[in-house]
Amino acid sequence: MMSIPFFGFFFAFAGILAGKRGFAVVAFALALIVTLVLFKLHATDPLNISL
Repeated sequence: MMSIPFFGFFFAFAGILAGKRGFAVVAFALALIVTLVLFKLHATDPLNISL
């Protein structure tokens, strides 16, 4: 699951190297959004702690 943003950032970097600026910006934005959504899901996940 956490590999999805890394693939997005890789595609953005590949787009930069290929000279496709629009594709790189979109890929970067999508990867950033996915990263933030995954962080929100992770940060609000309840802990299973019994004291």
